[in-house]
Amino acid sequence: MIFLELFIGFLKVGFFAFGGAYGAIPLIRDVVLSYGWLDDEMMTYMIAVSESTPGPIMVNLATYVGSSQAGIIGSFIATFAVVIPSFFITILVSVLLKAVLKNPYVQAVLRGLKPCIIGIILATGAYMIFKNGFVMREGAMQIRPLLLTAALAAVYYGSRKMRKGGLTPIMLICIAAAAGVVVYGI
Repeated sequence: MIFLELFIGFLKVGFFAFGGAYGAIPLIRDVVLSYGWLDDEMMTYMIAVSESTPGPIMVNLATYVGSSQAGIIGSFIATFAVVIPSFFITILVSVLLKAVLKNPYVQAVLRGLKPCIIGIILATGAYMIFKNGFVMREGAMQIRPLLLTAALAAVYYGSRKMRKGGLTPIMLICIAAAAGVVVYGI
């Protein structure tokens, strides 16, 4: 039964995630929490780990959740389910691409989706910052996540002022990982 649930849950994610991995995080979160596979705190940690490991976030999360719920077979099933819709959609789009992209209605839909995806990504980031930054533990607000977020934002925007392209996403992830180890490891 768990194999079928993993397949259906991550097939939904694969079919309905639009806008890349960051746009898919709220959908993955809803599916994982609705099935009770992970709690909210563990999901936040897995997003961070999935972001800092090689590969797409959706695939990394599917593999982890599948493995934690049903072992190696579960990880294969969840990963397969999240990847297969993209595979078939990519093949279909590549066949129909030239004719479809010239259609003004399709162009209008895609232009309309861009602000929606940006909003989803910003809302997810804000949710994670507020969820982890304003958590009251032992009667005090956690200031370290907020300071770490502010410092990373300053590094990112400061690098854009100093260098033409700023930091690459990989460099920013490495800096964030090192800062997290320093701040939370000590």
